[in-house]
Amino acid sequence: MQLLGIYNCLSSYLVVAAFLFACGVYGLMSRRTVIGMLISAELILAAASLNFMAFSRFLAPDPTLGRLFTLFIMAIAAAEAAIAVSILIAVYRNYKSIESDDLTDLQG
Repeated sequence: MQLLGIYNCLSSYLVVAAFLFACGVYGLMSRRTVIGMLISAELILAAASLNFMAFSRFLAPDPTLGRLFTLFIMAIAAAEAAIAVSILIAVYRNYKSIESDDLTDLQG
């Protein structure tokens, strides 16, 4: 029965969010393709959203503030994904590759 009450503990949410954040940072450091980096950035944003929701649920007197921040993060993530995919398509049309090492002439 103790396992069923794990959803009612702040530390369990923080552990999951820390795992998501660590996976995102590792993905940003190890991935060579732009799509892998984009997915890793989305994992980092999901970890931040989970933290906002967890702290809002357990510690905030007004829980709508955490939900508002989470909706804002979701909107930013959607805009980031749309812009990144459009840049990715433009880069692929010019360089015929999505490897980040092949894009060295883009450094300004």
